[in-house]
Amino acid sequence: MNRLCPCGSKKETSTCCEAILSGRRQAATAIELMRSRYVAFTKADGAYLMSSHHSQTRPVKERIAIEKWARSVNWVSLTILSAEAGEATDETGKVEFRALYLENGKLEQIHENSLFKRERGKWVYHSGIHF
Repeated sequence: MNRLCPCGSKKETSTCCEAILSGRRQAATAIELMRSRYVAFTKADGAYLMSSHHSQTRPVKERIAIEKWARSVNWVSLTILSAEAGEATDETGKVEFRALYLENGKLEQIHENSLFKRERGKWVYHSGIHF
């Protein structure tokens, strides 16, 4: 049975973010990486979150806390609000997104303008500004 990817792309999960998380293919754009990282949060996949994070800003010491928190909330949706560059031929890109989740029965959000860079030819998350 085919199901839609939780990233909101309206694509089948097996050909969307699961293909990226499993390593069958690389994210071609900053938006694809953003979507795959959201799905990794919904699965509390700390290994992927670390490997898709820039080596200069990777929060290795926080991995266990990130996984614990990601498992403790119920992820609702991801909305891509805007993007600047971040295409297959770019070296950097910015993606503004809103991720909704339920924590202790209350609807919360992460609203961020994220900076993505290429590292060793792969898109990685570098940093972000929270709104």
